[in-house]
Amino acid sequence: MKKLTVIIASVILSFSSFSQDLHFAQSSQTPLFINPGSAGVFDGWERATINHRNQWLGAQTQFMTTAVSAEVNIGKGTLNDKAHLGLGIMFFNDIGGDANFGNQTGSLTLSGILPMGRSGHILSAGVQGGFGSRKADLSGVTFMNQWDGSTFNPTINSGEQNTLSTFTYMDASAGIYYVYDGGKSSFSRNNDFKLKLGVAGFHLNQPKMKYIDGSSDYLHRKYVGNVAVESDIPGRQLGIEANFVQFVQGGHFESLAGFILKYRFQNTTKITGNSQDAFIGIGTYVRFKDAVVPTVVLDWKSFHLGISYDVTVSALRKANSGGSLEFSLTYINKDHSLFKTRGRRF
Repeated sequence: MKKLTVIIASVILSFSSFSQDLHFAQSSQTPLFINPGSAGVFDGWERATINHRNQWLGAQTQFMTTAVSAEVNIGKGTLNDKAHLGLGIMFFNDIGGDANFGNQTGSLTLSGILPMGRSGHILSAGVQGGFGSRKADLSGVTFMNQWDGSTFNPTINSGEQNTLSTFTYMDASAGIYYVYDGGKSSFSRNNDFKLKLGVAGFHLNQPKMKYIDGSSDYLHRKYVGNVAVESDIPGRQLGIEANFVQFVQGGHFESLAGFILKYRFQNTTKITGNSQDAFIGIGTYVRFKDAVVPTVVLDWKSFHLGISYDVTVSALRKANSGGSLEFSLTYINKDHSLFKTRGRRF
């Protein structure tokens, strides 16, 4: 019966994935998935990120998801007090399940970033456009009527038609993003504080999903709201990261919250700038009514590494005794722009 439950669940997820989005648990490390307005809004000049998720470890069917993104700032000043542009590119590949469901996307993001002088307030608006490709094959899926009493027999005709087909579509998204950077400086180092708020809409053109039998469906618009806080704890070698993301898509609601407590084991050298803050942190994300996601992070030099593991607590645990393992790796160039030498570090 456990195998039967796994097969049924994988078929349901494969079909539902055609009209809903897949995403990552480490939401703070997927800025372009959360808000197009976040492109280029970070402390530095260029940012590159790799995300990988292996879902349903230990189950007989899995979903492998990988995303690669890169962002650059265009026209950003050394003090970050002038309007400039952010440019981002992203590729996403997801494949898995008994139906070999495949989802590939590529997108280009352009944002206009407006720092409000040196007050610490930054407002950004971004647009994102790209393409998507979907494919699936039901020939490897086993159905209920192929159960012969002791095992699933694939030679029994299921009577099911493969109505899925490979197709591509164009996609359009947009978002508004706000950051307050209220960090305070001392002679020894900077005490960081950031507040981030954003609202975004994805699949605003509602791309059409086409099938072999002539039927079609639409990729529902997805609306995302997020709030995040990053702060050092004054007088201590500690810092916190907290964030909350709300997804709304086609009648489906998902809430994701995270909290990371970080220990600073290396301080920024204020005068030379040769050394940057380095942290190790531990915490958890919570996907409401679904999973608890213990997480470990490491910030060292210009790199951020995140490792998390989803522990399913919802009814889906009956089909999946394991969880989902996720990695993220981000590199931010904080010293000098690759496209123009800067006189000082931001």
